Amino acid sequence: MKITFLGTGTSQGVPVIGCECEVCRSLDYRDKRLRVSVLVEVGQKSFIIDSGPDFRQQMLRERVKRVDAVLFTHEHKDHTAGLDDIRAFNFMQHLDMPLYADQRVLNQLKQEFSYIFTNSTYPGVPRVELHPIQNEPFEVQGIPVTPIHVLHHKLPVFGFRIGDFTYITDANYISEEEKEKVKGSKVIVLNALRKEPHISHYSLSEALTVLEELAPEQAYLTHISHLLGLHQRVEKELPSFVRLAYDGLSLTL
Repeated sequence: MKITFLGTGTSQGVPVIGCECEVCRSLDYRDKRLRVSVLVEVGQKSFIIDSGPDFRQQMLRERVKRVDAVLFTHEHKDHTAGLDDIRAFNFMQHLDMPLYADQRVLNQLKQEFSYIFTNSTYPGVPRVELHPIQNEPFEVQGIPVTPIHVLHHKLPVFGFRIGDFTYITDANYISEEEKEKVKGSKVIVLNALRKEPHISHYSLSEALTVLEELAPEQAYLTHISHLLGLHQRVEKELPSFVRLAYDGLSLTL
């Protein structure tokens, strides 16, 4: 299995154009973060978790030639706004794109991308097939996936476990029952928005507490805002098994 971080950033805490904060002025490529998304490749199959506003740029940067499915964690625009750009993969693969999400999320996609779902579609619009999922294991192109139910303040969000890899973003609460699904993962990715507490995201210290409990071999932090600080500086503050993810980072499990 190969994991590529397409984006590790967030719209939360993004400064205005022309900001002169130290993260904006940083020359470290690891401080340049697009909206959060990840590419998972298992054998000959590849799929995306979330297609945010930067989806097209991410696909071009990583030279992704095939996407077999898209999984959505939840319906917020920084995770769904790039859906229109799957049309390029429709064209290249001559297939409708399978979308996996909670029914609530699929309903939101139908509303926000209504032109995709009309009875008389315009030629060239994205072609999709919808797969509602619940909080129980399912398969994507024959690959077993276990959803992890978490809360983003009061909004239900799905994380996903694929083999020894677990990916959770936009969370600030995971029940003990759901943590049991995660335990035993060799690699866990978890959101850490900033150092200060936040109403709907884990802070850095909160995320580290969860990761110490779950005890993976390696953990990566994602959904990072400018407010967390410079990559090089924050990395020095982390336990040995935790690292900040960055755009373009690839892992092989």
